[in-house]
Amino acid sequence: MVSKDQRRRQLAREKFERQQQRRSAARRKTKRRNVVIASAVAVALAAGGAVWASVGLAGGTSDRAAADEAPSKAPDPCDRPAKGTPSAKTWKKEPAMTVDTSAAYTAKLATTCGAITLKLDAGKAPHTVNSFAFLAAQGYFDHSRCHRLDESIHVLQCGDPKGTGRGTPGYTIPDENLKDSGLKGGVYPAGTVAMANRYSKTEETRNTGGSQSFLVYQDSKLPPDYTPFGTITGGMDVLRKIADAGSRTDRSIGATVPNATVVINRATVTKS
Repeated sequence: MVSKDQRRRQLAREKFERQQQRRSAARRKTKRRNVVIASAVAVALAAGGAVWASVGLAGGTSDRAAADEAPSKAPDPCDRPAKGTPSAKTWKKEPAMTVDTSAAYTAKLATTCGAITLKLDAGKAPHTVNSFAFLAAQGYFDHSRCHRLDESIHVLQCGDPKGTGRGTPGYTIPDENLKDSGLKGGVYPAGTVAMANRYSKTEETRNTGGSQSFLVYQDSKLPPDYTPFGTITGGMDVLRKIADAGSRTDRSIGATVPNATVVINRATVTKS
């Protein structure tokens, strides 16, 4: 005969097993959701938010639990942002071309996580570099948060003062340099700086770059649809530090955001 104490232990064990089964099922649902999101990687790099709104982010345990899921790999490695507010400026058309295609341009992003320096290629991507330099001079990037860290394709995306992935400077720029010899085998090499856009496999969505760009911290499998306009010459250790801190899903913007507090305190571009 089973004693009362044995019966209580048996019931407790069965309850624990049911809880474990529910948790395992929830984890499987979350994993499936993340696979769906990762498979839509080209959409994830869109500069506009309308496409992201179409990607289902209903998830694993409950909507709230999925939204707050944050498997942090490390404490926040970054400092507090400098005082200031993100830009709200917009312009009706692309700025006039003033870039010197024969000159060398260097961009410096002074971020809360450390300095990142970029060599910009005005010869191969004049419209993109001209726009980037214009926006930097206008303080457009200052105090803006790098709003997306996609660990599946190893990129950090920045350049939207709204911090939602939906912000634009009010104008678009043409795609450039898509046949760059560095883009081989469907790979954007580590150290590439490229322009995000709203391209979705139709000609109507070509030439939709704006202000958002992404920094590739590890070779990234991507189709050659995003203008490469520079290379990272300093701060790869900063990007790795940000990546090591991991990311979490933010349902409000439909993207994975860095756990690290990544804010561009100031962006500058110099000509030499």
